[in-house]
Amino acid sequence: MQLRDLPHTDPGDPDVRSGRHFLVWLGRMQLGGQVAALLWGLVWMLPLGAMPLAVGMAVQAVVDRNGGRLAVAGALLIAFGALMALGDSMLHRAAVTNWITAASRVQQLLARKAADLGSILTRRVAAGEVVAVSTGDVEKIGWFVESFSRFTAALFTALAVTAGLVVYAPELGLLVAVALPVLALAPLPLLPYATRRADDQRAKAGRATELAADTVAGLRVLRGIGGEELFLDRYREASQKVRTAAVRSARMWALIHAVQVALPGVLLVVVVGHGVGLVRNGTITVGELVTVYGAVTFLLFPMHHFAELAMAYSFSRPSAKRAARVLGLARTTTGGTGSDHGPLGGELHDPATGLRAAAGRLTAVVCGDPDAAGRLADRLGGHPAEPGELPSVRLGGVELDDVPLAGARAAVLVQDKDPMLLSGTLADLLDVPASGSVKPAAALAAAQCGDVLTALAQAAAAAPDGDGAPMGAPITERGRSLSGGQRQRLALARSLVADPEVLVLDEPTSAVDSHTEARIAESLREIRAGRTTVVFTSSPLLLDRADTVVFVQDGTVLAEGPHRELLHGDVAYRAVVTRETDDEKQAGRVPEGDPAVRGEGGVPQMMEETA
Repeated sequence: MQLRDLPHTDPGDPDVRSGRHFLVWLGRMQLGGQVAALLWGLVWMLPLGAMPLAVGMAVQAVVDRNGGRLAVAGALLIAFGALMALGDSMLHRAAVTNWITAASRVQQLLARKAADLGSILTRRVAAGEVVAVSTGDVEKIGWFVESFSRFTAALFTALAVTAGLVVYAPELGLLVAVALPVLALAPLPLLPYATRRADDQRAKAGRATELAADTVAGLRVLRGIGGEELFLDRYREASQKVRTAAVRSARMWALIHAVQVALPGVLLVVVVGHGVGLVRNGTITVGELVTVYGAVTFLLFPMHHFAELAMAYSFSRPSAKRAARVLGLARTTTGGTGSDHGPLGGELHDPATGLRAAAGRLTAVVCGDPDAAGRLADRLGGHPAEPGELPSVRLGGVELDDVPLAGARAAVLVQDKDPMLLSGTLADLLDVPASGSVKPAAALAAAQCGDVLTALAQAAAAAPDGDGAPMGAPITERGRSLSGGQRQRLALARSLVADPEVLVLDEPTSAVDSHTEARIAESLREIRAGRTTVVFTSSPLLLDRADTVVFVQDGTVLAEGPHRELLHGDVAYRAVVTRETDDEKQAGRVPEGDPAVRGEGGVPQMMEETA
């Protein structure tokens, strides 16, 4: 495979039983590249291993004053040098291609898994772990794939040179043939210790990465409460632990390298000492001794490849294990394969809780537990976060579990309480698969994004190449340059542009002020007219404008009806919505000044967050 063919059309179905199985599968998926690297490695290493033969021939020709053999030796040196140059360059090309191809395959698999799981991924695996797997671990896995191809070439060449020595100079070749396996296996007892230290280093680095990611994500909040120094000290401590673990790991690898240098050095001394005696006895010539010396020196070269492969495997095995664990995550429902359901629509019904959202209506759902609300929102979208035996959610009588995943997601769009804004321009943000019925301008107006557009226009005008158009204004990663309320409203506008048959919103206005929230509530009714909308909220301003309010507690629908009726008739509902005190709850009365009783506007909620 060539680099121009990336990305892979289909990265394949990985074997995620273990890290070792994943590495084997990865190598099998690019067998052609491995064979190409092996062949080019032989083109490089065999002439390199045969170079001592030409050198020894040249030395002996000088001793014998034989010009013809000296010319032949010179021609062999030139030919071997040309082959080495060709093989080295092509091996590097093939090996790097294998590295990048393997890394690209793993990254595509991770991206596909993230797209499949959605928000469920970070609920099962820490965000820092996902980042570490998709960056550092991918590099280590690619390193092993690349080094394996060079290792196989080095192994074949070492065996060929050793066999040639046995035939060329049996007195010395047999000694080398016996000693070589000992030299290759000598570092093996040290490898488990090196692997454990490398694993410890990687684990500590992963924890430091998670801490850094959390700190950066919450930097504004930390500054607001004066916690920067506290978290900075924590990261420093974690960083020092990583440094200590890295030094311990490096010491063990240095010891392994020392063993691989010292023992071959001893062998070289023994071979030269014994060879000098054979030359004195006339058993071998000076040229043959030079050839054997050069061949033994060359055999130190494959030893370095053996050490590199051992190191690459030690680092890549835990990386492959973590990648396999992430890739092994599965949705509780994978979606059906049928395509004969036709356009999905109608009432949204969750048999597990008894929740029903009428078609074309605005339904508000009140849950006492925000985490339970998030899980229920995931279920309504056809992708529950945790495995279980709960029945499938139905849309128009059709079980979402029986609908292909792409079809279910197109029909039911779920917006999390903490929606993600990707970096790019505002036009890129709103360029999503949509019906075309809702234009970006209308969606931005409904989400009350006027102040956001003004801020983006100012930012675009201040940019060196900006034209002042808000749609071309850049949005930073995760929308960090915007306030919490601005990010929330832009995410709402994006969901409105998509115009799905069913839109599920989880606390879409928790970070905006009450006046803006009231306008959003009214606009939401208008722009979603004729479409099914489910809003998880406890805001009286949104609840009062919903067609129906459903009160869910402990996984069961307890009450259903207009907000004002539930407020006066259900004590538990009133306690959740008004956050009344225990005394007021026992008195069974509505606190004075309740926004839903006083009408539109109400008591201002928390002002829009700036974090």
